[in-house]
Amino acid sequence: MHKRVEVFCRSFTMRQLKGKPRKESWKDKRERKQAMLEARQQVTTVVVPTLLLLVALIVLFVYVATRPGDLE
Repeated sequence: MHKRVEVFCRSFTMRQLKGKPRKESWKDKRERKQAMLEARQQVTTVVVPTLLLLVALIVLFVYVATRPGDLE
């Protein structure tokens, strides 16, 4: 009995339509555009500050490594 229910459930979850893939609907297109907009916002809020911090640390390291020692 359980095996029959398992096969029945699997047939619904793994089912795919035959033929050409369906065209993108206006809802799908809107969701895709929204996701791209969010990705661009993440670039400006996460990637740019991280790169600036990395550059600042490199500049600080080079400054500390190359500054002249005590002049005394």
